[in-house]
Amino acid sequence: MSSGNEKKVYKGRSITVTFEAMRCLHAAECVRGLPEVFDTARRPWIRPDGAPADRLSEVVRRCPSGALQYRLADGGT
Repeated sequence: MSSGNEKKVYKGRSITVTFEAMRCLHAAECVRGLPEVFDTARRPWIRPDGAPADRLSEVVRRCPSGALQYRLADGGT
């Protein structure tokens, strides 16, 4: 049985985004910041290849709860 607090992984070519639903405050910073990547009406709702990695990492860093995190394919953060 799932506990609901595991990280979901969304892998793109140059960046991987992780999401922890239990930490999310639903502030929608991600959706407002990059609607072409973060779209709650779609599945998967995060599409990391929808924007350049530098722009996506900037929006992920704005997540107030830390529910969203990222890792660059080259190992950077």
